[in-house]
Amino acid sequence: MKKRIFLMAAVAVLSSALLAACSSGGKNANQPVTYTYVFSSDPATLDYTVSGNSSTKQVTGNVIDGLLENDQYGNLVPSVAEDWSVSKDGLTYTYKIRKGIKWYTNEGEEYGEVKAQDFVTGLKHAVAKKSQALYLVQDSIKGLDDYINGKTNDFSTVGIKATDDYTLVYTLNNPESFWNSKTTMGVLAPINEDFLASKGDDFGKPTDVTSILYNGPYLLKGLTSKSSIEMTKNQNYWDKGNVFIDDIKLTFFDGQDADSLGRGFDEGHYPAAPLFKNSANYERFKEKYKDNIVYGQQRGGSYYISTNIDRVAYNHTSKTTDEEKTSTKKALLNKDFRQALAFGADRKAAVSQVFGDEVAPRKLRTSFTPPTFVQIGDQSFGQVTKAELDKLDTVWSDVSLDDAQDSLHNVEKAKTKLEAAKKTLQADGVQFPIHLDLPVSSTQTDFVRQAQSYKQSIEEALGVENVVVDIQQVSDDELGSMTVLATSKDNIDWDINPNSGWSPDYADPSTYLDAFDPTSGPTLLGALGIAPGSDSSAIKAVGLDKYKELLDDANSEKTDLEKRYSKYAKAQAWLTDSALVIPVHSDGAQMLVTKKVPGTGADGWVGDKTGENSYKYLKIQDKIVTSKEMEEFRKKFAEEKAKSNEEYQKQLSSHIKD
Repeated sequence: MKKRIFLMAAVAVLSSALLAACSSGGKNANQPVTYTYVFSSDPATLDYTVSGNSSTKQVTGNVIDGLLENDQYGNLVPSVAEDWSVSKDGLTYTYKIRKGIKWYTNEGEEYGEVKAQDFVTGLKHAVAKKSQALYLVQDSIKGLDDYINGKTNDFSTVGIKATDDYTLVYTLNNPESFWNSKTTMGVLAPINEDFLASKGDDFGKPTDVTSILYNGPYLLKGLTSKSSIEMTKNQNYWDKGNVFIDDIKLTFFDGQDADSLGRGFDEGHYPAAPLFKNSANYERFKEKYKDNIVYGQQRGGSYYISTNIDRVAYNHTSKTTDEEKTSTKKALLNKDFRQALAFGADRKAAVSQVFGDEVAPRKLRTSFTPPTFVQIGDQSFGQVTKAELDKLDTVWSDVSLDDAQDSLHNVEKAKTKLEAAKKTLQADGVQFPIHLDLPVSSTQTDFVRQAQSYKQSIEEALGVENVVVDIQQVSDDELGSMTVLATSKDNIDWDINPNSGWSPDYADPSTYLDAFDPTSGPTLLGALGIAPGSDSSAIKAVGLDKYKELLDDANSEKTDLEKRYSKYAKAQAWLTDSALVIPVHSDGAQMLVTKKVPGTGADGWVGDKTGENSYKYLKIQDKIVTSKEMEEFRKKFAEEKAKSNEEYQKQLSSHIKD
């Protein structure tokens, strides 16, 4: 897959809740600190330049440093590159490599110095191995697309050059204000050429901790499939003063016993844990830790309900006639009908089935692109999008696009939109009720309950004489192959699907909105049942060709960011109005108890070294954080972050060189 696409099952629950779980080692500052928690998926490879999966990044993001990284405020700060500059035309980025950074084996033995050429080697290797993440840079770096497509076999024509041991230069096709954010991704990370040659095809072998070299804060000491991951602090790390956890020990967690995390905390094994609604000890934990319950922040991952607008496979269906199949397809091509579903689905009730009544309202997301992802002058992206959305249909006038809002669910609007749809559809011979197949994993009881909740709210809002939701319980493997992991439209075997999500890769709205580009969108097939670049009549039927025009117009604006973001806000407004995908909730915002020191750890919307699986900068305290302390901290931190981000923006001009 081209991107970190989420399958909404036990793994999704865990990823939304994962947090610092560490043994503080008491008050002795000299006593080693051990981080103990769980992981939910084996890395398929340790080749960080090739894999775009979170299972790989949870390891390699802690053992490999790239050019830049995020600080606690989400600013990009130097890592392997101690400084950088960009030409006035925005086409040439030059990075000064920090002298003295070494490559180490997993045993901590020095192998060689990290040099500019290592980044050239890394990208060339990523191309050779057909990296999942090539799409991030293929159209960005000059000459790279031609090299990938075989128009030239000379890598020296590609716009990446090591002009000396400590100077790395990228030449881009077009200015990208967000280019630096891409340097935090594995596809642009370094590889030592001699070591790569010595390993050959065994480089990055998934369970072989000797198959890669290390230049980051940790060394990988052990990795056993579906068992354990162990890392230890790199004592020779160039920035070891910002590494406060000495050892990391993760054990495999399959999601079947969510209560085990809470028990682990209660028994002293995990000094932090999420609290899950459907765990056996949920109410006891809530009462015991009532003064210590805090909530995580909403993150960049957006989970959504998608609509299959060109279904051809019916291996998992309750439909009994061709007439039912045809009627459903026509209904899903009708915008009024899709909007009826959007207004009829009680998202809060459905999310509550998995995360609990207290958490669900905090996780809701109504804009596929998070409303605060970027700023447009003195307005947020969401505010500008809302103004554009109101121009499209008055039905959106009282719908908030802010996070953690439940203004989308409206039974009266759902009924009104359904009646408008029926008038058009019945004139076209559509027979009601419309039967909608909704897939869910039979082994994930929380998500079965969630599916049942969607069925109940949609049928109650629209009437079973009009719409029937038929839940299709399948295995985990079947769910993946027929949804987000589908290889062709012949595998897309559902009508509406609440089992997928999207996570951003770089700091520009296009990282979200290009996902549904009808010519190249990496989730188009899994989300809408249309192969990118196909001539499906459904593309024009739902207006995706118009959406493409909006995307192209936004992307054509390379230098004026306010204009660029405003145009993408217009595209987001179109996507919202189309109801082709119905955003449901974000990742993060989980109920938890923790000893994580508030404000420590790397933060940011994007990058391999941010979030719950990143341990550099993270600190642990002896006592559990209280609800009051967290509330007071967040007020203070918001001011600090705003000030830091403002100062960061001001100093960017100093990096522009003649």
